[in-house]
Amino acid sequence: MKPAANLRKLSAFLLVLAVVPLSVPAVGASAPRARTTIAFDRDWRFLKADASDAEQPGFDDRTWRMVNVPHDWSIEGPFDEKNTTGGAGGFLPSGIAWYRKHFTLPADDARRRVFVEFDGVMANSDVWINGFHLGRRPYGYVSFGYELTGHLNFGAVKSNILAVRADTAQQPASRWYSGAGIYRHVRLVITGPVHIGQWGTFVSTPKIATDQAVVHVQNTVTNQSDAARAVTVQIALIGPRGNTVRTTESVPQTIAPGQSVDFQQDIVVKNPELWDLDRPRLYRAVSRVRAAGVTLNDDVTSFGIRDARFEPATGFWLNGKNFKIKGVCLHHDGGAFGAAVPLGAWKHRLKQLRQLGVNAIRTAHNPPAPEFLDLCDRMGFLVMDEMFDCWTVAKNRYDYHLYFNDWSKIDTRDTVRRDRNHPSIILYSAGNEIHDTPKEELARNILSGLVPVFHENDPTRPVTQALFRPNVSHDYTNGLADLLDVIGTNYRDAELIAAWRAKPTRKIIGTEQRHDRETWLNLRDNPPEAGQFLWSGVDYLGESRNWPVVVAGSGLLDRTGAIKSMAYERQSWWSQQPMVHIVRRTAPTQVAPTDPGFTPLNRRQVQFSDWTPQNSQSHEENVEVYSNCEQVELFLNGKSLGVQPLHADASARTWKVTFEPGTLKAVGRDNGWTVATHELRTAGKPARIELVADRDKLAPDWDDVSYVTATVVDKHGVTVPDATDLITFKVRGAGVIAAVDNADNASHEPFQAAERHAYRGQCVAIVKASAARGRIILTASAPGLGGDSITIDVVAPSER
Repeated sequence: MKPAANLRKLSAFLLVLAVVPLSVPAVGASAPRARTTIAFDRDWRFLKADASDAEQPGFDDRTWRMVNVPHDWSIEGPFDEKNTTGGAGGFLPSGIAWYRKHFTLPADDARRRVFVEFDGVMANSDVWINGFHLGRRPYGYVSFGYELTGHLNFGAVKSNILAVRADTAQQPASRWYSGAGIYRHVRLVITGPVHIGQWGTFVSTPKIATDQAVVHVQNTVTNQSDAARAVTVQIALIGPRGNTVRTTESVPQTIAPGQSVDFQQDIVVKNPELWDLDRPRLYRAVSRVRAAGVTLNDDVTSFGIRDARFEPATGFWLNGKNFKIKGVCLHHDGGAFGAAVPLGAWKHRLKQLRQLGVNAIRTAHNPPAPEFLDLCDRMGFLVMDEMFDCWTVAKNRYDYHLYFNDWSKIDTRDTVRRDRNHPSIILYSAGNEIHDTPKEELARNILSGLVPVFHENDPTRPVTQALFRPNVSHDYTNGLADLLDVIGTNYRDAELIAAWRAKPTRKIIGTEQRHDRETWLNLRDNPPEAGQFLWSGVDYLGESRNWPVVVAGSGLLDRTGAIKSMAYERQSWWSQQPMVHIVRRTAPTQVAPTDPGFTPLNRRQVQFSDWTPQNSQSHEENVEVYSNCEQVELFLNGKSLGVQPLHADASARTWKVTFEPGTLKAVGRDNGWTVATHELRTAGKPARIELVADRDKLAPDWDDVSYVTATVVDKHGVTVPDATDLITFKVRGAGVIAAVDNADNASHEPFQAAERHAYRGQCVAIVKASAARGRIILTASAPGLGGDSITIDVVAPSER
């Protein structure tokens, strides 16, 4: 089946999933409803327009095509050196796009309040309902919503049209690939007139002890009826195992028409199960607005009970444990998916990063999708939630500096209110490498107004900033840095430590760092430095310095989620699990400058996890072994090449090895016991394709995906590292090919296809389910090679 037909098949199936109620009946049901949430992701009409367009309700419907959202139209390409986004935007297209959603509502909903919520539209979005303009939102990374009440038609024969215009035509507008369109989820929310508003519940844990914790729940209840209402708020706390832990109810309060009132309740939880990295236990607070025994509105909020804090002398503490934050910076794109990233793609990447010892994520340089934070909550990752890449001084002609004065406090308020219940978040960041800072008075005035917005909407978390050349701008001495709760600095680790020594009451963290050993030792050997965030965790689209490269190659992972050879050195420093890994080094690693803004993102690869050099004759190879084991012994074809101990300076164990075909094997030992091994084998000629899936079960959900890696191997199953065969994928049964990709950062092949060239012997097909149950059979073939097939079961979400 062709890719386009695959996607139509998936779209048709997913239409049946369009209505998703939140613990209450769906729209159209006759039972009383306190709150109804409808996923508005399916069956949108889409149209690209030119830069001179205006609101034209008369667009010919025949020119529109049907899409589902989240939808990033820019990732469909093509790559072109002439695209106005340039290298920063990965040479992908940009412009104006229209979306329209046609829907009906039952007649009895005319007595209720109706809202639409967008998790993110890229960018400069305008929204209309039935021709009425609801508002404009410039920043593409924030969530927002509008009330539709008063502009709707009700009844089965009266349709409504929700129209969205997304405009990224003015370029350059970003330093990395931004995507385009309604690239995050959309929902319709229907409530009674008295209700908890969007992001109106805030759960915090002000007191935590071993035997009990105090959970504070604040609910903001709004009365949009025409009469005063006396109401209470009932809270049911649901434990990590689904049991009801406590139920409380507030005293009644009377809310005047058009007014809002905060309800505050402290709830004691006995023997709390704490949210931690190894055991990320989550509770739920079910809040019900009640009057005369009837529930008028309900709201479900996930949260965790945990104590996170920063200390000047010892860095970061979580639940009484002091450890280093070992983080990476991540941009928001998902490689082949562009900006519209299924959550399964992030889960695939985060599992790989966790294997390397990563325990934290910095959302560079903007707020992420809310479901990404949900995933970090569930998987046990710490998060630095960042707001802006610029303030009033531009980095690009058309970037956020144009809107900062009017929108920054609104965007910060809304993002903090949206994100403040996530236990994963330990820091907010007010900005990255802000170019206002050389103007001391300007920068201090902005930051002194911005930090209180964070604190007013979430007084439980500290605020940092990724300072830009602070010694040049005098941020450590002119008062700017000390406006922050935790001082963050990019790259200049020695200066950050010196700033702490100058004032030991400061709390400090490295907000963006190099991959090199010196950077790691700065963190390891300085207790005050709470942690570091490497640039970057995963290769990302854009920020290219020259065509034909379209991807920034600074990640521990390539954009398919595969671990790079150089990342195993980081694993040897960060992971707690015994590990050993061999690489061939062909040249010294290019030394990155210690200055922010350098971005040598497309460095030549010099470390290779293979024993198949281009020169097959006898010659000397530089071999490095990365390991956290006490001793490592290296063998070539069974002969020992010597034993080396763990180096105190964290340097790799190195050997000069005379190449001969066969097997190179490293054995890691602790206390004399073998605890880890790794081997490389010399590859022969390409013989066949081997398929391996990271998931053998999928649910019929937009966010669920399986990465199937196709590897070209020889007759013994050894990867052929120089194989570049064009691999064709075919799918049968209950699934579709959502995208294909490889790790070649200069490739211009389309992602929406059923074939891909292997790069260094591998490529991937990413599969989704297209039916409620069944089997997906994926096959791979290439001329002159033996093919392979793999089966993935489609099951109910509870059976994954």
